[in-house]
Amino acid sequence: MKFIIDNKIPFIKGRLEPLGETIYAAPAEITPASVKDADALIVRTRTICGPGLLQGSSAKLIATATIGTDHIDLEWCRNNGIAVANAAGCNAPGVAQYVWASLLENGFDTSRHTLGVVGYGNIGTIVADWGRKLGARVIICDPPRKKSGLTDEEYLPLETILCEADAVTLHTPLTRSGDDATFHLIGERQLAMMKPGSILVNAARGPVADNRAWAAHLKANNAKAIIDVWENEPEISTPLLELASVATPHIAGYSLEGKQRATRMALEAIEKHFGVKIDTSGLEGTYTPPAEISGPSQITSSYNPAADTALLRANPQNFEKLRSDYNYRPEPSFL
Repeated sequence: MKFIIDNKIPFIKGRLEPLGETIYAAPAEITPASVKDADALIVRTRTICGPGLLQGSSAKLIATATIGTDHIDLEWCRNNGIAVANAAGCNAPGVAQYVWASLLENGFDTSRHTLGVVGYGNIGTIVADWGRKLGARVIICDPPRKKSGLTDEEYLPLETILCEADAVTLHTPLTRSGDDATFHLIGERQLAMMKPGSILVNAARGPVADNRAWAAHLKANNAKAIIDVWENEPEISTPLLELASVATPHIAGYSLEGKQRATRMALEAIEKHFGVKIDTSGLEGTYTPPAEISGPSQITSSYNPAADTALLRANPQNFEKLRSDYNYRPEPSFL
């Protein structure tokens, strides 16, 4: 067999070599020629997977070591017999760590403030769970889940979340069509609904929030921004970078355990698809929610976003390098 693997995916070297030819390549080196005779690709978001890359290739599986699949033309792959597997939920605890550490360092008081969670999937549920265990009031918006009727949660309209919450954190996928499209879900009109002094967090997808409108809102109002994902990465908004309270280079989910989970899930997808056995020893297992959280310090002691913010402000042109060279941080220990 032949595998093409993004060379920035950690904890994977040596695990697929027993099965065949294994090539580690930078995203720019993953080309139509290099994948032509590959059986499977293991990629990140920087590799665009569609006909431009895969037309005429022998690839049967794309395993992305990421939650999102925005970089993969799912319909084209399905129509051309290429299976796609993602690592749903792999970095959810790491994103929750980022969100809560950033909120707590920027004045969010769990004893009196309300958190609005927009998007109640793998990440949103953990963010909400930690918030409740910290003593905060948590309110939720997720129109698709509300329509499904599959949970007992109370789902509120986005407008209610924006008006009532002291902080709003976004955890939606990026969709551009349909009744619940999330492209520019937060724009000028939605920002104007938010309470004075409130915090908006985007650790979901950059275009979920209109970056130009967000920067203008921060300049004109008493508000705070925590931003990890940007429109037009790596060419990010300089005004938003300067005005945000926390500004980081798309590393919210870059925890040590999250990266291990992502690699394990990609390898498990190969095992399942090809009916092979791969050594996944030493890789982090499935996340287990804490029974309780004794206090904010259990989270803030595990991560302070100030250093990452300072690095990006000093070197915005190095966005991609800061991201690719990031020193993965341990997730909080709630023992």
